[in-house]
Amino acid sequence: MSGKLDEIVAAKKREVHTLRHRTCYTRVPDGPRKIVASSLRRASGAPLRLIAENKKKSPSAGALSTALSTAERVVRYAESGAAMVSVLCDEEFFGGSWNDLFEARRALAAAGHPIPVLAKEFVIDERQLREAAACGADAVLLIARIVGREKLRELFVQAESLGLESLVEVMTEEELAWALEADARIIGVNARDLDTLVMDPERAARVLAAIPEPCIPLYLSGLKGPDDVRRLAATPAHAALVGETLMREADPGVLLASMVAAAESAQT
Repeated sequence: MSGKLDEIVAAKKREVHTLRHRTCYTRVPDGPRKIVASSLRRASGAPLRLIAENKKKSPSAGALSTALSTAERVVRYAESGAAMVSVLCDEEFFGGSWNDLFEARRALAAAGHPIPVLAKEFVIDERQLREAAACGADAVLLIARIVGREKLRELFVQAESLGLESLVEVMTEEELAWALEADARIIGVNARDLDTLVMDPERAARVLAAIPEPCIPLYLSGLKGPDDVRRLAATPAHAALVGETLMREADPGVLLASMVAAAESAQT
């Protein structure tokens, strides 16, 4: 690693040290977690699923909209057809927090929306997994590039023991091989290079096409509107993450609904 990703991981090491000296309290009632795989799996003839993300800033986009609170935004996502919501938990680089994750889960439950919640964090330690579980996550992001082959397998098993499903993010064929060795079932390909922040859709398409059945392939980053959704609907992807485009909207409902409609129309 180099560049921005190395900087983020260095910050995570400091944060983990702090977490280890803090008691982990369960903030939401224990209960069955949502089955992420069934929410994201795309049956033959079914539309592409969309994962809508909550983040307040990013290294590539800068400051994003905070017109809606985390709770208000994730409920709007659910109302507009999102199959899952992703909540950034990193504070320094993305303006998120573990409390955002808790607020998202609580708001969705109160509004009666049964969609799963992904804790999107740069996970390097089991302590972060326990925090995610305590805040109500159904799944957690594991980024192959930042943990390496052996640690990825270890974190995958630890997440499973906590009742969390793992969304394993890869960028290359080698990282895909690590994910498959770890028995990952939900595998996302990031079109953005986390070191350089440069988009490479051709590389992402190649790796996405290499994900074997019965895994659930996801496309991460770069969707801007309905046309992108229609294009991606013709690929092997079962679901796609929509982040910065929605976060630029004070009210993301209309845009997300149009993207969901594009996914549905692409199958007719």
